[in-house]
Amino acid sequence: MAEEKKTEEKKTEERKAEAEKEETKNELSALEKLKNSVSEEDSKPTTQLSLKMILGGDILNAEFVRRQLWLIVIAVVFIIAYVASRYQCQQDIIKIAKLETELKDAKYRALSISSKLTERSRESHVLKLLKENNDSLLKASDQPPYIINVPER
Repeated sequence: MAEEKKTEEKKTEERKAEAEKEETKNELSALEKLKNSVSEEDSKPTTQLSLKMILGGDILNAEFVRRQLWLIVIAVVFIIAYVASRYQCQQDIIKIAKLETELKDAKYRALSISSKLTERSRESHVLKLLKENNDSLLKASDQPPYIINVPER
């Protein structure tokens, strides 16, 4: 019985040793996998482009994107310039519309003032004011105007 216990103890020790070897082997393989995934070189681009790659940012690590970086920067600058230009154009259109309404208002005021001036300078209105005030010696003529013909020399 003592021999059986010893053989069982040896077997359990051997199992423990094997388990430790496998554990260290797994640790090494995990470390190797980590080293491979963290390498500075780009992996070969995959032919399949998935939404997960795009949203995950994997596409930004690709060599293609690095080569086209200046093109992307120029495109972004042009897009910003386009948006700013469109915004400025819209602001100018709003300002032009506002100035056009002010111009219409000024024209209507000038027209109304002109009509008031025309009304006040009519002969009938002037005569009416003269009669109402009685402070002027001016009176309307009873005789019609004469046409004087002057012969040319």
